[in-house]
Amino acid sequence: MSPQSNPPADAHPNPSRQDPDTPRDLVGIGIGPFNLSLAALAQPLAGLDAVFYEQRTAFAWHPGLLIDGSRVQVPFLADLVTLADPASPWSFLNYLRARDRLFPFYFAERFHIQRAEYDAYCRWVCESLTGLCFGHQVDAVRFNPERDVFEVDFTRIAPDGEAEGLGRTYARNIVLGIGTEPYVPDPLRPLVDAPAVPVIHAADYLDHRERLLAAEHVTVIGSGQSGAEIFLDLLRRRPVGREKLHWLGRTEAFAPMEYSKLGLEHFTPDYTRYFHALAEPVRDQLLASQWQLHKGIDAATLAAIHDELYRRTLHGGWPDAVLTPGVRVRTAGRVATTKVELHLEHVHQNTRSRMTTDAVVLATGYRERSLDRILAGLDPYLRRDGRERPRIDDRHRLVMDPSVSGSGCHVYVQNAERHTHGIGTPDLGLAAWRSAAILNSVTGKDTYALPSRTAFTTFGLEQQPRIPAARKAPVLTPLVDTTCATPVKNHGRGRGKGHLNIP
Repeated sequence: MSPQSNPPADAHPNPSRQDPDTPRDLVGIGIGPFNLSLAALAQPLAGLDAVFYEQRTAFAWHPGLLIDGSRVQVPFLADLVTLADPASPWSFLNYLRARDRLFPFYFAERFHIQRAEYDAYCRWVCESLTGLCFGHQVDAVRFNPERDVFEVDFTRIAPDGEAEGLGRTYARNIVLGIGTEPYVPDPLRPLVDAPAVPVIHAADYLDHRERLLAAEHVTVIGSGQSGAEIFLDLLRRRPVGREKLHWLGRTEAFAPMEYSKLGLEHFTPDYTRYFHALAEPVRDQLLASQWQLHKGIDAATLAAIHDELYRRTLHGGWPDAVLTPGVRVRTAGRVATTKVELHLEHVHQNTRSRMTTDAVVLATGYRERSLDRILAGLDPYLRRDGRERPRIDDRHRLVMDPSVSGSGCHVYVQNAERHTHGIGTPDLGLAAWRSAAILNSVTGKDTYALPSRTAFTTFGLEQQPRIPAARKAPVLTPLVDTTCATPVKNHGRGRGKGHLNIP
């Protein structure tokens, strides 16, 4: 499709659904960035009947972390479509053009955009795509062996959150994009629901920021990007000399994210394929050792924290802020009704201590949502690895009994395959490539031309590096009418032989 300023809502309507028993080609479950990428790339494909269900009533991308100035940690080219189809009308650059913001963005010279801007871009894409069904909660997925199709049961959710109807659709292919959920460590779970003490996950930070600012002492737990951004935001909003902030992290340092050019090649399709081919124990070992590739802190955020702390020393004294890495929370409990006591252990000193605080922010990350509930009806067909996790093949499909896969029915997963596809699984930079690969598999042809090589690094010895053949550019038709062209004489004023002077 050729780019356009704002794709009309009916740019590519879904095929007629007069017969609800006709199986769809594809049903997506969940509408986060990854399935939204899939929907955008699927939209132009004539004849592909696809629908996407999301239980929320509207798109929202980490609303509690859209802190002013916080940036996405991948370049803007890692939008929903560009790395698979740069000419797509749903690119970030086309979004800017539709909003008359191309020139301001050009002069801003920013490769990394703000999180709030990425969220706004995704919501703009949602406005112009067909087949997105918000307010639809998928309850179960089953395989019907008599018809060789999946049955998908859903509940329509009213704007007030109440169920207003049940439905069922059929599909040959399912794509799970149910995302992740906030992770709360076991020692702190009993505190989260304590009404008098704000113990909140970073995912809900903005909803509770004023309450946190009103607390006398606040502790932030977690040494990743979210923890750093929240600590910085609280620091900037609290009085000089009366900050009363404590930042704890388990890692040995508040470490910067690995952002070297060759290090970033771990987020390429080449590395994904290499990782998938490794033995299961090796993959598990690698994942544990690669935390700094995706759990470190952006260097600019670390610099901003240091700058703010330094600014508060200009008139003498030090800020009342404590930053301590290498610490884990062993247990925690409430003191009276308004305070929390944290029992801490230093992982290197092997020392223990206690601290009391008035509020806690858990910047403890996210975990992949379990597929067990939604796939309970498919459990007899699933194949699992040595740790009872679903096996996932190199096409991002759940490995299932041949009675299912042999019928041409497949379940694809997005952002639930880190154990088989590596640290690039949740990375936005691989969204368009993975979506295009899924669509190529669903359609059975190279609907999207994907690169054969994406990294300078060769990750294994078996596959020798090769230079892909250059793709030929289309031959352009000359815009010269040879019947009217006349030679131009060189009168000696040119810079060299053959230079033409145009009067």
